[in-house]
Amino acid sequence: MPMNVVYQGPADLPDVIPVFPLPGALLLPRGQMPLNIFEPRYLAMVDDALTSRHRLIGMIMPDTANPGPEARPNLYKVGCVGRITQIAETGDGRYLLQLTGIARFRIEEELTVATDYRQCRVTYVPFAADFVARKGEEDVDREALLKALADFLKANNLKTDWEGIENAPNEALVNALAMMSPYGSAEKQAMLEAPDLKTRAEILVAVTEIELAKNKAPGETPLQ
Repeated sequence: MPMNVVYQGPADLPDVIPVFPLPGALLLPRGQMPLNIFEPRYLAMVDDALTSRHRLIGMIMPDTANPGPEARPNLYKVGCVGRITQIAETGDGRYLLQLTGIARFRIEEELTVATDYRQCRVTYVPFAADFVARKGEEDVDREALLKALADFLKANNLKTDWEGIENAPNEALVNALAMMSPYGSAEKQAMLEAPDLKTRAEILVAVTEIELAKNKAPGETPLQ
């Protein structure tokens, strides 16, 4: 989705951002994530983000291996910052918004702040390649990715828009499938932290094959 601000590198983004911890919520560069915001602290976060030029929210998952207290869970160190590109008020106190992913970040420090929502000092430098659209997509094994998708759909009696999938560029396809995947936070975090698009696709295929093998009935042969 086009944005009114173009981010060309880490220096274009602020080093302090609000973060929204959400289990299983994977945002990736140039991906779109719909959000239903209703908690008062996150309504305030959105209001504050809208008053800034960047309109940014950092999506990050709670650390499932080191959960911490329920009210303030420990966080993974890597998330993805997104810009609010669509927003609507519902009339019952909620916001429906869409974030468009810009780049991944690594938390350097969580700040002590007066706001009810959490804020972190972050760096984008380790993920400078995120600012280059479609980087490395020629290395993706598209055939393996589509086979894993077809097997998953068949095993779960699901249908999809194959014409749209076949026309999608590799980056959009890999990232959309990763974001929509039904897997747990640990698997999604591995896809988030993948060093390149090729590796992200390989992780997605491997996790899908593992899940298909787990769900296979005794004596059933693997999907071909």
